[in-house]
Order: sequence, then structure tokens, then C-alpha cells
Amino acid sequence: MRDIDEKQKAAVHKDRHPTSFLPEPAPRGVFCPLISVDDHVLEPPDIFSKRVPARLRDAVPYIEYMPDGLPIWTIEGTRLGITTGNGSSGRPIAEWNNEAQKYEDFRVGVWDPKARLADMDLNGVWASVLFPSTIWGFAGTRFVRMQNKEAGLYSLRAYNDWMIDEWTAAAPDRYIPSQCAWLGDPTVAAGEVRRNAERGFKAISFMENPEGLGLPSLYTEYWDPFFEACADTDSVINLHVGSRGSVTIPSDASPKEVSLALFPVNSMAALVDWIYSRVPLRFPTISIAMSEGGVSWVPMIIERLARVHRQLDASLTWYATDPSPVDVLHRNFWFASIEDPSAFQLLDLIGEDRVMVETDYPHSDSSWPDSQALIKSSIEHLPPSTVRKICYGNASKLYRHPVPPAGFFSLSEIEAKIDA
Repeated sequence: MRDIDEKQKAAVHKDRHPTSFLPEPAPRGVFCPLISVDDHVLEPPDIFSKRVPARLRDAVPYIEYMPDGLPIWTIEGTRLGITTGNGSSGRPIAEWNNEAQKYEDFRVGVWDPKARLADMDLNGVWASVLFPSTIWGFAGTRFVRMQNKEAGLYSLRAYNDWMIDEWTAAAPDRYIPSQCAWLGDPTVAAGEVRRNAERGFKAISFMENPEGLGLPSLYTEYWDPFFEACADTDSVINLHVGSRGSVTIPSDASPKEVSLALFPVNSMAALVDWIYSRVPLRFPTISIAMSEGGVSWVPMIIERLARVHRQLDASLTWYATDPSPVDVLHRNFWFASIEDPSAFQLLDLIGEDRVMVETDYPHSDSSWPDSQALIKSSIEHLPPSTVRKICYGNASKLYRHPVPPAGFFSLSEIEAKIDA
């Protein structure tokens, strides 16, 4: 595993390459409205400074502007640029060079919630589950890594306040806010989960493996107050690829293409680890979404779990009175697809109620603005009722968010097929 901060540390360049944008895309035809269960935001410069007590304003992250106007986040002496990967959508692939950027180097929809709606409409996306930019870590790990723990906690709270009070408030029927967990104390984290659930948060980002930050293992009961709060409030635990702070890279010489191709390996390992940690057994109603993990690998893992379970008599972890690991997978886990054509040939093994879609806007993995065509090519052979489950029904049920109102995208192909 390689620390994703290495990419950030090399992001501030003296001489930046020119910025260009692709031609503005025309609205796409809507095969079926989508609820995208993994999209990202780019946070504003004042997200922390105007939300923390005055005595902490010098301790929380802030932006410094370079002579050329380039914004650089300063976090306890560490300086991080806002890299291209935080807003690749609408930029030529040749410019995905991991250089630091200005806000105006991104599409406005990358950092403005009202402009984002236009980009969602263009792509046939009804609602979106929101995650942080790479600066803060997809589970907010940056905050717990701060030396000043009080400033870290207040920064986390400021982040969640901004997410619900500003970004989500711009269109609460279109945005599904996912809070970041305070990883410094499970009891404090539990209190935040309960408080934020009352404010409208439906989900929470957590780490695939807390040991990645030197925190207590899932195999202890250390995190149980947090998990109990998630179960009690029906808050979905999102395990985003790379949320532990690293991604799979087999060799020091491996190019970036290797890590991109191996993204699902993180989720495969996390899924099995979470099952055998017995967290879903101690909290049987807990809901866990494998964000940006893909789906095509799930049948293979089901086979492996079944094979291991045949050796139950030798296990020191699993008991005959427990449900099988495969049953736990089908009960407690959901999976998110950007592009998984083979997975949709195997829904009888995976479960059509456990698969959702995502566009990953505006990151380099994103299918925007052609998510509709990509999804259609993979699932148009399925019954319309199954298509609707995958495109928005499963996500609506899991995240407790309304389905698209009738006719919101005029008449989609699926609606027309059903009406006929």
C-alpha cells in the first residue's frame, strides 16, 4: 500500500501547464434516472475559519494564495495543493497531471452546489451521495492526523456543518449528505453520529481499516459505541476505496495505472475483514456500502467465503450458531458500480437488491457526462423493475431518500417501456 499523501506533497509546481476545458456537453438522453451513491465535492477556502471559535482560527486548516493566485491549503505546516484529480470532469485527459490548480481551473459544478445541479441534470442524475475531496481523505482522516486534537475535532465539525448547512441546503431533495467520523474517540464519534442524524445526515464515511492510521483494529470492541450509534440511527457506513489513506500498489515501480486497475482490491479485502471482525454479527442491522469498490468481484468473494466456511470446525472465529459469512454479506453489505458489465450477468449470485450505481463526479474515475449510455449498455437486458432498483430504487431505500418524482427527466426509456 502506498500513502496517497505522496501525490499531494508533489502537487505544488512552480510552472503550471495551461488549463483548457472540453466543449460543453449537450444534455444526454435518460435511460433511467440515477441516484449516484458516490460523488465528491471541492471545499471552499473559508470552510473552517468561519465555523470554529476565534481562539482556534490560527490552528485550523487555511488557504494561502501564491503570487500567481494559486490556493494552497496549509495544515499545521503541511502545504497541499488542490490537484487536478479533485475535478477532472470536463478537462482533457492529457491534463490529468496531478498539478495544483486554482478554483477557476475546474468546472463550476465541482465546487458550487447550485452549478452542480446542472451537471447532474445533464447526466440524468436525480440525487447524489457526497464525499470529501482528496485533501481531507474520503473518511476525513486528515482531521484526526492533526497534532492539535481539539483543532482537529472542531475542523471535523466545521466540515460536517458546511456539508449539511450549505452544500446540502442548496438542494436538500437532490443531495444525500454523508458526514465524516471523528476517528479520535469512538464515544465522541457516536455522539456526533446521533447529533448529525437529527440534522438530516443519512450516512457516515468510515475507514476500510483503522489500523492504516495506527488506530485500534476492527477486531477489538473499541469502535462499538460508534457502530451502535450507526445502527440505532440507520446511518449507512460508507467504506470508500482509499479511505484508510492508501491504495493497493504492488511494487514501488508500479505506475499509477496499476493502482487504478486494482482499486477493487481494497474493497475485496475490506469486505472480508469486516465480516470476520464480527462487527455485522454484533450489530446485525448495520448497513455498509462499499463505495467505488465495484461489483464484478463479488461472486468470486462469495465463492471464497463459502469455501472457507466449509472449514468451520477448525475456526477460532466463527461458530456453528452464527449465520454463514455469505448470509452476512447479503444481509449487511451493498455494492456500487461505475462500470461492471460482467456483474449484471450474475445478479442471481450477488442479489439485485444489493447493487447500486455511481458516477464519481468529478473525479478521474467518473463516467460523467456519459453515465446513462454506459449504464444502459450494461443493464438494458434486465427487466425494467430490476433496472429501476439498480439505478435508484436500492439507493433510495438504503439512504432513505425519495425516488425521482414522476416525469422529472421527462419520460425516461424505462418509464416509457413500463407505460407501454
